[in-house]
Amino acid sequence: MASDAPTGQVSDLDWLMSGLVQRVPHTTSAVLLSCDGLVKSVHGLDADSADHMAALASGLYSLGRSAGVRFGDSGDVRQVVVELDSALLFVTTAGSGTCLAVLAGRQADAAVLGYEMAMLVKSVRPYLVTPPRRPGAQSPVTPATPAASASPASPAMRP
Repeated sequence: MASDAPTGQVSDLDWLMSGLVQRVPHTTSAVLLSCDGLVKSVHGLDADSADHMAALASGLYSLGRSAGVRFGDSGDVRQVVVELDSALLFVTTAGSGTCLAVLAGRQADAAVLGYEMAMLVKSVRPYLVTPPRRPGAQSPVTPATPAASASPASPAMRP
């Protein structure tokens, strides 16, 4: 099923992450990710840390969905909050197939951060959609043909 939602380059969303981090005191980083853990946009983390945060956030979101199915009314996950000794991690749904993860220092006002996250998502939700992956969809990389990549000693060239 094709989506009619507007699409843009990943870097087009970086300003949203940057703005959120700058608006809320003690907020250090934000990652927009697909629900399966792929980074779409990031502010405040290097690439490796962003990938790690996306994997963590995806797992937390999945656990929240599972809890909703088992113990709730099977409704959508609104927000998952992890309270650490020195930090707060918020993960919220940000559109169909998309999550927003935000890391803040312990001094951050959780209510203000949650509100700002909700307002960001509400204002640009159509741009945050991640279409589902389809099995068998063509890869952007075209594999080499066996004849072109095979050496004379390879099994592909034997009669």
